[in-house]
Amino acid sequence: MPTAARFARASSRLAALFALLAPALACAADAPAPNKGDTAWMLTSTALVLLMSVPALGLFYGGLVRTKNMLSVLVQVFVGFSLVTVLWCIYGYSLAFTEGNSVIGGFSRLFLRGTFDPVTQNFSLASTFSRNTPLYELVYVAFQGTFAAITCCLILGSVVERMKFSAVLLFLFIWFTCSYCPIAHMVWYWPGPDAYTQTAHAAEVSATGGLIWRWGALDFAGGTVVHINAGVAGLVGAFVLGKRVGFGREPMAPHSLTMTMIGASLLWFGWFGFNAGSALEANGSAALAFMNTYLATACAVLSWTAGEWVAKGKPSMLGAASGAVAGLVAITPAAGNVGIPGAFAIGLGVGLVCLWGVTGLKRLIRADDSLDVFGVHAIGGIFGALMTGIFNAPARSAARARSTGRRAPSATRESARSSSFSSRPFASCSRGPPWWPTWRCAS
Repeated sequence: MPTAARFARASSRLAALFALLAPALACAADAPAPNKGDTAWMLTSTALVLLMSVPALGLFYGGLVRTKNMLSVLVQVFVGFSLVTVLWCIYGYSLAFTEGNSVIGGFSRLFLRGTFDPVTQNFSLASTFSRNTPLYELVYVAFQGTFAAITCCLILGSVVERMKFSAVLLFLFIWFTCSYCPIAHMVWYWPGPDAYTQTAHAAEVSATGGLIWRWGALDFAGGTVVHINAGVAGLVGAFVLGKRVGFGREPMAPHSLTMTMIGASLLWFGWFGFNAGSALEANGSAALAFMNTYLATACAVLSWTAGEWVAKGKPSMLGAASGAVAGLVAITPAAGNVGIPGAFAIGLGVGLVCLWGVTGLKRLIRADDSLDVFGVHAIGGIFGALMTGIFNAPARSAARARSTGRRAPSATRESARSSSFSSRPFASCSRGPPWWPTWRCAS
């Protein structure tokens, strides 16, 4: 009898202990850990995007200018990339990827505050596009930082050979702060899939996202934020500065197409990190973006080369390299949003469109866009964005729109970037917002 009493008391104590520990155990079970494969892929993608600027973009641009300006272009890209990286870690990431208003973020991540606690050794987590699949926020910060830096450096191609180094750095600081950060927030910031717990509250949750994201922006990897943004800025800069001294009177041919070809090849290589890395996970979406990037670029090289062959009587190395960049630009917003037929169409079409952009259109606007940033990046980005809308078919959203009598959202908002505080497809589509496409559902 005493043994039974002791057993009963021990059992009651264990029950009480489990009751006390239950909330902590539940929290531990609900806190997912970053996948090591995703982390490794995103670190690799970040390094690939860095390669696109240093040295790829520097070599590409440097080979296109005259010999006397080669070093100035290289140092502008190298130091400009470094400047924007520092600004990104001080305040740019916070303005772009934290909750604020519909145009700009807040200041909760100034100097990357809160991303790592050296005392507890705890890392903050950022969301991906799958529910309960987080990523170390510092990895996401680095990945997005390379995007911001290369975008600013792209503009330099429109204004080379006519700006002092100090003026270049001042311009990059102002443009990054006043243009890149707001556009990135408006297009890519959203509350994340974990925020959508009830369909009835989907509109309220979506209201915290960026303005253009709420309009239904489809920008998988930066067609709007990077290429259209930089291309338009380059054109404005070319108009403001005026034409280069001697333009139209002195020969200004590229001094080394060998360097340009090497730069274009490295850009193609690094762009796999740019586009496939934008899936934020090592999954099918990354595989689709990778293949689309590979295919569309090859198609654009062939279409530009063929168009140049017909128009000028012979192809050129510069044309082939330009076609590669045009294909990479155009497939950027579509990489994870369209199927293989879309990659064929976008690649073949953009080669001809951008060939016209750097010849016929350039003569029409009469701007000294030195290295055709507007003709390739802005025109290619616009073409890619429009073709994304054509080849992306959100059947689920369209069916819902027909049943409710409302217009279907512009494809899917799943292509918007993850925020710092949420997590990206859903475990069950019934728990997602009404516009979430069926194919993005997690299995």
